[in-house]
Amino acid sequence: MQEAEWNLIEGTVEAVIYQNRENGYTVLRLDAGESGGVTVVGCLPGVAPGERITVRGTWMRHASYGEQFKAETVERRMPAGEKAIFEYLASGAVRGIGAATARRMVEEFGAEALTVLEEHPERLTAIHGVTRKRALAMGENFRLQMGMRRLLEFLGAHDVPLQLAMPLYRRYGDQALEAVRANPYLLVDGELGVAFATADSLALDLGMEGDDPQRIEAGLLFELTHNLDNGHTFLPRRKLLWATAQLIGVEEEALEDGLEALLERGEAIQEPVAGEQAVYLRDLYEAEQYVAWRIRGLAEGELVPPPGLDRLIGKIQSEQGIVYAPQQRQAVELAAQRQVMLLTGGPGTGKTTSLRGVLALFEALGLETALAAPTGRAAKRLGELCGMEAATIHRLLETQYDPHSGRLVFAHDEQDPLKADAVIVDETSMVDITLMRALLCALRDDCRLILVGDADQLPSVGPGNLFSDLIRSRAVPMVRLTEIFRQAAESAIIRSAHGVNRGELPDLRDNKGDFFFLRRKEPQRAAETIVELVRTRLPKNMGIPPEQIQVLSPTRRRQAGTAALNRAIQAAVNPPGEGKPERRFGESIFREGDRVMQVRNNYDVMWREKNGLSSGMGVFNGDIGRVEAVDNRSETITVDFEGRVVEYTPDMLGELESAYAITVHKAQGSEYRAVILAACDGAPMLLTRGVLYTAITRARELLIIVGDEEVVARMTANDRQQRRYSGLRWRLAGGTA
Repeated sequence: MQEAEWNLIEGTVEAVIYQNRENGYTVLRLDAGESGGVTVVGCLPGVAPGERITVRGTWMRHASYGEQFKAETVERRMPAGEKAIFEYLASGAVRGIGAATARRMVEEFGAEALTVLEEHPERLTAIHGVTRKRALAMGENFRLQMGMRRLLEFLGAHDVPLQLAMPLYRRYGDQALEAVRANPYLLVDGELGVAFATADSLALDLGMEGDDPQRIEAGLLFELTHNLDNGHTFLPRRKLLWATAQLIGVEEEALEDGLEALLERGEAIQEPVAGEQAVYLRDLYEAEQYVAWRIRGLAEGELVPPPGLDRLIGKIQSEQGIVYAPQQRQAVELAAQRQVMLLTGGPGTGKTTSLRGVLALFEALGLETALAAPTGRAAKRLGELCGMEAATIHRLLETQYDPHSGRLVFAHDEQDPLKADAVIVDETSMVDITLMRALLCALRDDCRLILVGDADQLPSVGPGNLFSDLIRSRAVPMVRLTEIFRQAAESAIIRSAHGVNRGELPDLRDNKGDFFFLRRKEPQRAAETIVELVRTRLPKNMGIPPEQIQVLSPTRRRQAGTAALNRAIQAAVNPPGEGKPERRFGESIFREGDRVMQVRNNYDVMWREKNGLSSGMGVFNGDIGRVEAVDNRSETITVDFEGRVVEYTPDMLGELESAYAITVHKAQGSEYRAVILAACDGAPMLLTRGVLYTAITRARELLIIVGDEEVVARMTANDRQQRRYSGLRWRLAGGTA
């Protein structure tokens, strides 16, 4: 936003209408003198009546409450004069001080009351009824509030978002300002989420030299952390130095000492891996080492098969009314003989039948089996297919948030392992190296592990290339299902998926059955057709309601990207209406009834089950829900994630996006009754065979591709896979691959 667009308003706080103590979001009434009363909203933790403040921000019109001023920065001045000081203290701004105590303080100390409170709280014992213990507690509470005030003023002066004040204060207490001054780069953190450029600008503003060791080390750590999002568990030393040099404008030679300092302190680890000098963050190095060690140990252990295994499998076949194909029977037999195994195959090859056989075998052997998947939708689908309860991996391990470290922890680990005798994980291609480490840590030494997935789908969003590395290492017993069964082969969706996997262009002319192609060369026409399909054609002609239709696109941008499609579909299927509250956040509008997606892991948010029977922590990247309520007074949004209800406060709304249209990557692990894929021009790295294959295999009953057949052809031909730097395959192969 340009400086010319900012406005300044100065005045005295008349009343605090609403304040969220967790995130500092505040609605207040400001007496702005000749301008009259103004409603101000923003992050203003601890503000109280009687304060003089100057806010800089923009005017906005609220759908329900009219014109408001949205504060971006604030300058706060303590109340001056006995009347203003009394109003401030009597408002409850300082914990432990009410109206009666405030009156006696002002009567005793006059205009010096606040100075006494902060610097000499023991003098408050001169007031009748105030003990020394209470006086010191009141002074401590006031000093904490002053720390928050100074932090807010500092953030505002340097154009750092005010909403960072509360998480900083939760983490560092009254030392938050000193912590940020000492190391501005701590703002570049998963929870705080400040861009490196913003923190770097702050550091330079505070006088840090361009080649300061702290700046160099922060740049190196940022590059290693940032590239986790690109799937890398490490970076080659040469690439790390080059990328960091570009980031902070320092010669590569100047970075060598900084990297050596990180290595010496153990914040980074360097090791030769497959011909590269691999540089890891310590956590990722330890995760990769542990997964390789534990998987090798499981893979080396052979189990004594139960007596009469053939007879037992025959009994299971009889009970299930099926005769296993050779590869399916091999999967069941291998599960009886090995402690860990991989089961992979494309759609229609019988993974579900094989899984049911393995489950029946484990039940017959008296084993307690846990079913898990990376996402809520994948777990729900797994449970439905197998006829028993399944959980997300996070929920199986019981996610917890450690407020001291600010990190995700699990209740189940080596000290408190899972009770399960066997664990089956579906959609393993979505599991990253850190989550697999957590799961392996929670398995007893004698626990069996079955990892199931489609090796041709896109890899995990997080670091590593786990499932592919396990398969390619040849270190883990595996069954690959390749036979497409007759009933599945009748589906054009399944035939097309396998054809694309072989590099064969789907038949786009044969519009019948469960696969259709609608030719729309212009992206705008493609988008209009997609909206029409969702709003009218599929509900009317095929009886598929909009909530059972998922629109996919390879990209977020452009006319047929998810951002534009979400706006258009929302306007078509959930338009604004009288009595339908909505909440604007940036470019997004959230309305009651909207389909939304959580777009980052949030481990410390509380959810409760809709039936009220239980609650828990954590909402995760890719979870899809429905907006149940929008409360414009408290500025909160309530979202139902398939029975788990979460309340989003204003500072959390950046974690939500509309989900009428989502990227193919975000659709991994989910299956939808009907899928519409936008196939329009885009970046070559997104128009790949893996993206097309994954999109096709998301559809259960109906697939419609809308767009340009040339784009579909390019995707089919483009088998380029972005390289992921991972050492797991190399480690599993004994350091020789």
